[in-house]
Amino acid sequence: QAALVALMAQMGSFVAASKARLGVVDRIFTRVGASDELSRGQSTFMVEMSETANILNHATSKSLIILDEIGRGTSTFDGVSIAWSVTEYLHDKLKARTLFATHYHELTELGRVLRGVRNQHVAVKEWGEGIIFLHQIVEGPTDKSYGIHVARLAGIPREVVERSKVILAGLEAMTLDQHDRPKLALKRPKPGELQQLALFAKPAPSGPDPLLAELAKLDYNRLSPLEALKKLSDYVEKARKRAT
Repeated sequence: QAALVALMAQMGSFVAASKARLGVVDRIFTRVGASDELSRGQSTFMVEMSETANILNHATSKSLIILDEIGRGTSTFDGVSIAWSVTEYLHDKLKARTLFATHYHELTELGRVLRGVRNQHVAVKEWGEGIIFLHQIVEGPTDKSYGIHVARLAGIPREVVERSKVILAGLEAMTLDQHDRPKLALKRPKPGELQQLALFAKPAPSGPDPLLAELAKLDYNRLSPLEALKKLSDYVEKARKRAT
């Protein structure tokens, strides 16, 4: 609807709104829907990524971009990572006007760290065990998703729905902080700065970690791939023995 309004307004037509203020756009890009092209060797996710790549490589600051989900066809962490990075690219480099619909709660954190990002959601009212869609767009991120409710409405067996609620509670406990916000760092890394998990989760009880000291002395430029794998295996075994 937003894309059609922009197109009709630019051609001088009436639009389906009581009031509209739109800037001129050079192109309208959309990535909507999920379909594969298996006859051409492209999975649903490959099609999705190809469409996204076309947008990122050809859109300008004058473009209007409509995105309906990114990252659904791969693992959750892969999907969130790609969607997060795409949003940063659109905001920081392309600076294009974009409407991005997503079910990843983690992405709402970008509203806290990117000045040009605004969160909005469709208002929903819970009524007993059901939900009522109010057909209203309100400011801010939603406090929860309603996928399990929709699954129940679609006829998923009650036992499966109830088990889903239990699993969801466990997953949220691991991925949300004490304020029910995703545990993604608000601090954005500097260009070239990598963020990765520590090699060893627990520091040594006291004094310098002997394994870290050994790693610091390692001349990894002289190691063959096989020797590197052997070293890694040795370190893992040492860490396992120390932990027990």
